Amino acid sequence: MRVKTVGVVGAGQMGNGIAQVFAVAGYKVIMNDVKQEFVDKGFNVIKKSLAKLVEKQKLTKDLHDSAISNIKTSTDLNDMKEADVVIEAVPENINLKHEIFIKLDSVAKKDAILATNTSSISIAEIGAVTGREDKVIGMHFMNPVPIMQCVEVIRGPQTSDETYKVVSELVGKLEKIKVMSKDSPGFIINRILMPMINEAAYALHEGVANAEDIDTGMKLSCNFPMGPLTLADFIGLDTVLSIMGVLYKGFKDDKYKPCPLLKEYVDKGWLGRKAKRGFYEY
Repeated sequence: MRVKTVGVVGAGQMGNGIAQVFAVAGYKVIMNDVKQEFVDKGFNVIKKSLAKLVEKQKLTKDLHDSAISNIKTSTDLNDMKEADVVIEAVPENINLKHEIFIKLDSVAKKDAILATNTSSISIAEIGAVTGREDKVIGMHFMNPVPIMQCVEVIRGPQTSDETYKVVSELVGKLEKIKVMSKDSPGFIINRILMPMINEAAYALHEGVANAEDIDTGMKLSCNFPMGPLTLADFIGLDTVLSIMGVLYKGFKDDKYKPCPLLKEYVDKGWLGRKAKRGFYEY
């Protein structure tokens, strides 16, 4: 299967990053969201990102121009009929993902691959609402997408070898590194990362140390680029809470129980950087 056009559903932080890297790699991209303002905002983020790369001499002006011209914006999922691969990049809500995959299954080409950028939800559960479970796969990009090298590829129980091969080749074309995971709650990255963040939240909640000392200790002792609480604010505390919920429900083990402080902050709307307040104020 030769991939020429890639659809991206969701123009937010993850979606516009995914759209950008495919456009730079020479693919035609259809970036979709439910409102024109969301699409426009995502496209402006891409333009600013590409302009910075040119300014830093990490991207030529010709590549910048071709990447911009490779992106088509859309507010109609029917436009995904043109795509060879569609990547869903919406919030971690199974009902929303089901709604999108049902629609994509009805409008996409019969041989089109439907991928999800989910960071924790079962690929089998997402693909079950389609009539093409063999063509459903996980492509979990890391944030920020243009910078982070890793892509976690997750095979569902019905994902075909051909689908896996095509997606693996796509990751290589993006000059990123693939890691492969089974379809297990949290996969590789978040099964390990989120409990660490959750434990850091517990340490803060129980008064073991303040946020600054927790983060400084982990940075300097473990050589992390940022501490777990700073990282949680960057990811979004609502996203962290959602993923911990998936792990807790999936494994039915109290070690994955979300920290009460995390839930309290989310209930207050302290979601991290995007809300100007989380474990820190911004």
